[in-house]
Amino acid sequence: MHDIERLRNNIMSVYMGNAQAVDRLITCLLARGHVLIEDVPGVGKTVLANALARSIDCTFSRIQCTPDLLPADVTGVSIYNREQGEFEYRPGPIFANIVLADEINRTTPRTQSSMLEAMSEATVSAEGQMHALPKPFMVVATQNPYEFEGTYFLPENQLDRFLMRINLGYPAPSDESRILKRQPAQTTLRDLKSVLSADEIMRLQVKVDEIRMDDALVDYVIAIAKATRESDDLQVGISPRGALALSQAARATALLSQRDYVTPDDILVNVIPVCAHRIISKTYMHAGDTVTTRRIMQKVVDSVPGPV
Repeated sequence: MHDIERLRNNIMSVYMGNAQAVDRLITCLLARGHVLIEDVPGVGKTVLANALARSIDCTFSRIQCTPDLLPADVTGVSIYNREQGEFEYRPGPIFANIVLADEINRTTPRTQSSMLEAMSEATVSAEGQMHALPKPFMVVATQNPYEFEGTYFLPENQLDRFLMRINLGYPAPSDESRILKRQPAQTTLRDLKSVLSADEIMRLQVKVDEIRMDDALVDYVIAIAKATRESDDLQVGISPRGALALSQAARATALLSQRDYVTPDDILVNVIPVCAHRIISKTYMHAGDTVTTRRIMQKVVDSVPGPV
């Protein structure tokens, strides 16, 4: 059994639900991306994130996002050391390999924005100094739908830092039966053992970079991005960062399938989770309108001829 299969099976032993969501979470990890899991409370968002973190032998931290959470509570703070007569920087919970930002849209935009540099550059600037975050580094953020009380919209530039936004949905009756009988959040999760080390994850990430992508497929990704920018339904299309994210997700998907080359299906399967949160429709001027943006994104993809 290869490394990715062991990781997938280990997560699925605790998270008894959407197998596609597990694959997309692993895809984000291999592509050095961050993931935003959006769904109603109680469908296993936090369990899934915890299962991923426990399956890897690396550091893990959880940030419970609340309206009174301050940026320094995330990135760290400088405290005066009387013995040394100088300020001493104490890193915050963002300094971990896997960071779970639970209910990220319950904290204020100011605190949400404090994660921008960390997610984009894997560094934190404090007191005029730049501090590097550990490798690998991944933020797994969860959020409830915007219609829920006490939530804030994520800024568009923050949404753009997430490689994917995914939904879990409700489990199938057979999976829900296993959940009720085994109660994995209280039993199996606590005893879950790691199956991969941080170094092994980094080696897999290097393999993703080596996956071959034909020029015709590169042109296909560019054509999709160009079509969103020219769409009459959209105010904002996919940026070059979004096109890069789509190609990197396609490479990671190919590795999941034990291939060293990308196929058109590797691109198509990632278009909605990678691109739908990066576009803004003209009828609803905010990226929080997930139903509309997914529908428009699918319409755009259908209009782009497949690669030759």
